[in-house]
Amino acid sequence: MVIDKNNLPDDPAVLKKMLADLAVKHEKTMIQEQQKYQSLDEKYSSLDKDYSSLDEKYSSLDRDYSLLDEKYSSLDEKYSYLQEKYNTLRRLLFGKKSEKLSPEDEHQMRLFNEAEDGSVESVDLINDDDETESATTRVAGYTRKKGGRKPLPEYLLREEIIHDLTEEDKACPCCGKERPLIGEETTEELDIIPAKVVVNRHIRKKYGPCACDGFLEKEIPEIKTAPMPPRLVPQSIVSPGLAAYVITSKFCDAMPFYRQSKTFDRLDIDLSRATLCNWAMGVAEKCAPLIDIMIEQIRGGPVIRMDETTLQVLKEPGRPAESKSYMWVAMGYTADEKPLLVYQYHPTRSGEVPGKILGNYDGILQTDGYDGYNRVATENNLVHAGCFAHARREFEKAMKQSKKSKIAYKGLVYIRSLYKIENELRERKLAPGDFVEKRKNAVEPVLQEFHNWLLAMKDEVLPQGYTGKAVNYTVNQWDNLIRYLDHHLLTPDNNLVENAIRPFVLGRKNWLFSNTPRGAQSIAVLYSLIESAKANGLEPYRYLRYLFDRIPGASSKEHLRALLPDMITTDMIKLVA
Repeated sequence: MVIDKNNLPDDPAVLKKMLADLAVKHEKTMIQEQQKYQSLDEKYSSLDKDYSSLDEKYSSLDRDYSLLDEKYSSLDEKYSYLQEKYNTLRRLLFGKKSEKLSPEDEHQMRLFNEAEDGSVESVDLINDDDETESATTRVAGYTRKKGGRKPLPEYLLREEIIHDLTEEDKACPCCGKERPLIGEETTEELDIIPAKVVVNRHIRKKYGPCACDGFLEKEIPEIKTAPMPPRLVPQSIVSPGLAAYVITSKFCDAMPFYRQSKTFDRLDIDLSRATLCNWAMGVAEKCAPLIDIMIEQIRGGPVIRMDETTLQVLKEPGRPAESKSYMWVAMGYTADEKPLLVYQYHPTRSGEVPGKILGNYDGILQTDGYDGYNRVATENNLVHAGCFAHARREFEKAMKQSKKSKIAYKGLVYIRSLYKIENELRERKLAPGDFVEKRKNAVEPVLQEFHNWLLAMKDEVLPQGYTGKAVNYTVNQWDNLIRYLDHHLLTPDNNLVENAIRPFVLGRKNWLFSNTPRGAQSIAVLYSLIESAKANGLEPYRYLRYLFDRIPGASSKEHLRALLPDMITTDMIKLVA
């Protein structure tokens, strides 16, 4: 209905009807619009629900993706770690064992030493003017040893064999007179006579009663026999020389007693393995008081190094035969800075063991990174020095498993520079105070640069990878590692005591285990004496023969102290047969 607003009717009834029609039409329109709106609202609600469902589905997929991404990263890290481990085991089985970088390693790594890698461009080295200067670090290759044969020792017995011309050859072909002797040429060859075995027959003179009347009246013993000197192992046939030979053969030359028994058998001498074992334990128990004095001496010294290695003891009370026991080694110094090494057997690797060995010691303790030493270091308020050789070993593992490991290579270069400075200063034979001062001045800038580099690399490497382990080990041990600067007897590493353990490890490969705790304790005593002798420049057999000849008659602590290796010179034992 269209209304012309310019021609509206004047009749009220008509107007009312028009308004009523408009109202009805408007209401219908409103209803239609409302229905349309409601339909659209329902459609929107449905779409909103669909959107929410899709959003939840997307969120779920996003979470699944994140989990998969994390799992992939974890598997990738695990793969990298296992690949490194595989490479390391493969190298241990088939590769070279040296920790030194070969020239090929160094040349290859130079291909990857871009400037942005922060490579070591300079270190402080010692010059002839006792000052430091910046110089490029180059890892040295090997040095060829000087050729020629080493002269035979002067103390060896020499038998002269004279070679001369015949009388006919000596005669002058012109006048017939004998040519004048103008000199001689000497050539030495080494000969050996198989073991010379001698029986020492002790003859004790016996004297009977005197025929005089007064002798019988005094009621004194009728028979008097010359006393036997104190024996190393009473009621046995072992002499100091034989004991020294048997013990040196086992603990220096790694020859088990059963092999020695076969050697004696070829000489028609019946010495069973059990007999040799009993002799060794008897000798060790006779020498045991020396170990107490050695411990007392090193506790009063300025520096002690410690390390430990495994030992199997079959018949330990309350423990299975396959249980691991340990041989602990402490290398210390006397008041005049002569080295002594003490071995001790203990059933465990507990942190209590170093405390028992060190007692009230309050000096400097140098060890590897094993946590068992931290307890005694804290309780005794010790200066605890670390071992750069172990840090170097971690970087070396990373370097060997991946030839392109720039980080591992740079870590090795830093450590190499520390050893270069150490070696140069040691060669100059400086006074202790002067040495410590010059070493600090030369090393501290290198250490600071090294430490800053380690902190920068820590967040860039895979923690479980070999490179990450090397970086983290060095950072965690840093405070201990730099302690070697505090004393002239300290070196960057703990290798001196580790080298003392190597003969024991070599021997262990041959005799494999100890049968009883008593045997293990005897091993500890004998290794203590032998390695202390070697550390003081003494030939082990000659020292042991000297010691075994005199210890039966040592009646006081002063006498025993005089028999320790640091009190013996090579001149004192060089005439020992």
